[in-house]
Amino acid sequence: QVHLVESGGGSVQTGGSLTLSCVTSRDTYMRYWMGWFRQVPGKEREKVAVIDSDGSPDYANFVKGRFTISQDNDRNILVLRMNSLKPEDTAMYYCAADRRSLRYGFSPSTYWGQGTQVTVSS
Repeated sequence: QVHLVESGGGSVQTGGSLTLSCVTSRDTYMRYWMGWFRQVPGKEREKVAVIDSDGSPDYANFVKGRFTISQDNDRNILVLRMNSLKPEDTAMYYCAADRRSLRYGFSPSTYWGQGTQVTVSS
């Protein structure tokens, strides 16, 4: 069973930084593709950053240069470092895991964490 636990969300002002973490089991970490998505009420969930099939990061255009996705292989943690935050980054952020690449988005087989709220005030 896939279990994902996010942490690190919070409230910051424009230009601030936050670091999100997603902890999972060793089995999930090694066997599933993982990434970060976000969603605001009334809108579809959208990709933020994922680890691609070759191990390289893949970012949505709206976070390139500001967000960094990384992996802590010793502790089975997926990390999203968010810098230069903007009010439009306000959303619920979700950790995702899937047996297929998340580069092109999520699928019905995607597993989700409970989400962590990020709020950026102007």
